[in-house]
Amino acid sequence: MITFLILAFLLLFAIYRFLQHPKFGKAPSGERLTLIQNSPQYKNGKFENQSFTPDLAEGESMAGVLFEFFFKKVERKTPTDLIPSVKTNLHELTLDQDILVWFGHSSYFIQLEGKRFLIDPVFSGNASPIPGTTKSFKGSDIYSVDDLPEIDYLLITHDHYDHLDYDTILKLKPKTKKIITALGVGSHFEFWGFPSENIIEKDWYSTIQLDENLTIHTTPSRHFSGRSFKRCNTLWTSFVLETKDFKMYLGGDSGYDSHFAEIGEKYGPFDIALLDNGQYNEKWKYIHNMPEDVIKAMKDLKAKRVFPVHSSKFSLSLHAWDEPLKKVTELNSLSENPIPLITPMIGEAVELKNEKQEFKQWWRNVR
Repeated sequence: MITFLILAFLLLFAIYRFLQHPKFGKAPSGERLTLIQNSPQYKNGKFENQSFTPDLAEGESMAGVLFEFFFKKVERKTPTDLIPSVKTNLHELTLDQDILVWFGHSSYFIQLEGKRFLIDPVFSGNASPIPGTTKSFKGSDIYSVDDLPEIDYLLITHDHYDHLDYDTILKLKPKTKKIITALGVGSHFEFWGFPSENIIEKDWYSTIQLDENLTIHTTPSRHFSGRSFKRCNTLWTSFVLETKDFKMYLGGDSGYDSHFAEIGEKYGPFDIALLDNGQYNEKWKYIHNMPEDVIKAMKDLKAKRVFPVHSSKFSLSLHAWDEPLKKVTELNSLSENPIPLITPMIGEAVELKNEKQEFKQWWRNVR
């Protein structure tokens, strides 16, 4: 019994020490917490979605989900081939080029109206606080922070590890001018040494005027947040990036709900919409779009072109690695009035204002 108690104590102590690592960030406090508590989204001691959003679908249990995740055999859950890619030299892009470059999953670089934006960057090769547990697919990590130019605006949709990566953020510190994120997330950045005056935190339906040509609006998504055991103490968001003649919807993570139609009505139509499409499952359908939800969302948003993201780099669900791209492509082609899809390889330059640019179905024949 004594031996068991000693081992239990040592295990608990090791867990406690592990959780003290700065990668877990810092919970909001002080004036930031007061601001959070005044948010219409903050109820019963935490942030809530517009609609009731259970973690799991009706009749499902976390024990069942974990059992399936660790023991269910899924064909081609990770690719055996290298993920194909093209490496665009970001340092050589002139500021008059309106370009998007995707790094896999939900990380991408945008150059628009002479400003550089970086969204949810993860370059550490891991989407988990536990090293080596959620590794990126072979071939998907062709970019590092060294490949990035100076960033005018770092946009973070929420504080999950596959969107807010501690190792990447620390390396980005000398290259980042301003951070734009949702309420509470700035607490992590301050804890990691970023000046408070460089952090802009906003509630949903806020407007940030960047200059006379560029505006960002923060808009709802249907998801959750948290970097430790406590959930939903920071807000999650999507963004609308707008110029005088061009609009983009930057979706972040979301399950389907009425907010897509609300955003489409208030800010649309959109020239390009980036939508969460991947790492989905019927068991957690309220917090990640199923492929059929992507089709509904793109029409709700009144999008002219759609870029399905949140795939092709990390395996966070129980589907084949290429299923998200296959399904959304098929469902879109079968839908009434299909919307052109943007499906570049990692690193391939997307010309934001070229509606005629075509993309290959690069995932075909990749095992």
